[in-house]
Amino acid sequence: MSDLSADFHRYLCPTSAEPLGLIIERAEGCFLRTPEGRNILDFVSGIAVSNVGHGCPEILRAITAQVERHLHIMVYGEIVQEAQVALAKHLAEIAPGDCSMTFLSNSGAEAIEGALKLCRKATGRARIVAFEGAYHGDTLGALSIAGEPRYQKPFAPLLPDVDLLPFDMLDPLRAIDERVAGVVIEPIQGEAGIRIPSSEFLPALATRCGEVGALLVLDEVQTGIGRTGRWFACEHWDVVPDCVVVAKAVGGGLPLGAFIARPELMRTFAADPPFAHVTTFGGHPVSCAAGLAALRFIHERGLIANAETMGRYLGSAISDLAGVKEVRGLGLLLGVVLEEPSLTQAVLELALERDLLVGGFLYAEGVIRIAPPLVVSRDLCDRAIEILAESLKWARRR
Repeated sequence: MSDLSADFHRYLCPTSAEPLGLIIERAEGCFLRTPEGRNILDFVSGIAVSNVGHGCPEILRAITAQVERHLHIMVYGEIVQEAQVALAKHLAEIAPGDCSMTFLSNSGAEAIEGALKLCRKATGRARIVAFEGAYHGDTLGALSIAGEPRYQKPFAPLLPDVDLLPFDMLDPLRAIDERVAGVVIEPIQGEAGIRIPSSEFLPALATRCGEVGALLVLDEVQTGIGRTGRWFACEHWDVVPDCVVVAKAVGGGLPLGAFIARPELMRTFAADPPFAHVTTFGGHPVSCAAGLAALRFIHERGLIANAETMGRYLGSAISDLAGVKEVRGLGLLLGVVLEEPSLTQAVLELALERDLLVGGFLYAEGVIRIAPPLVVSRDLCDRAIEILAESLKWARRR
């Protein structure tokens, strides 16, 4: 195993100076198992991917059945593939409003790129509005609508005709006018440390988009598929977008993304010119089979209700811990704000030493990410709370 760790550092492009470097031999339920026999309680879920837990038998059976039928056979949209059709039909049943036609992609960033192209092609306009503090992925288009300049600067110049507005402020929404093709927003900002808008903000944004004919695109890559105690976070505000973007948990642990919109919008990709937006591997049949199994599992096991219940329990208990300033979030997407931001890394390290994996955020120093699988039980929540309490105590004593 020591050779594996060395090869990891030698052959894989690094994304940080000090990666976790954990070697995981097996993952099951809410646990990650190392070769040394450690069972680490996973309260990150691969950044909100493993909503159904690791090693879900129903998903493994769906994957096996699809592998035995066929793998990739043709670019997306040309041949009828049952796994794609079944997943898209199910997404139409749960998606908000009239969002009922799906374009399947490989990832959330790729789905964001497709949504940006949809806004421009469907409206004939160029301008895009996004929000300060936003994260939408790391492709060039997605990065162009990000709300953190230090991640944009090394790759400038980015896409033109992009304006950033303050998040959760009503007056600046007047800047959205008839020149705007689309407005892209996370209903709950993720990498900014789980920022939840006021009750008025998203409805006011939807109204303004409707007034000027701009498309409202909700990035539910992290908040969707039950994570916040609803299928989609926008349901908490009764907001219906023109387009909703999903990824992460929608693939049941396999790479998959999608943007879902009204049919009259999506059909603009089929003409002038035809094949205006295509993908080779988007909607891979194995990923689609896993995604459909995940959606069914979430529904049949009542995981959305469990996310709401366990989220309230976790949030309330953690907010009472010494060293915690506040807990932000909905369902099982929580940001734990520390009284002393400088202790964040110490708390993360101490928790991992005690076999609890929690994380941080790209843009928010002093906030700890809590996002366990939606199958998490109260006993496991209690275990995590106890470890967090110990970690906070020892971090303050360092």
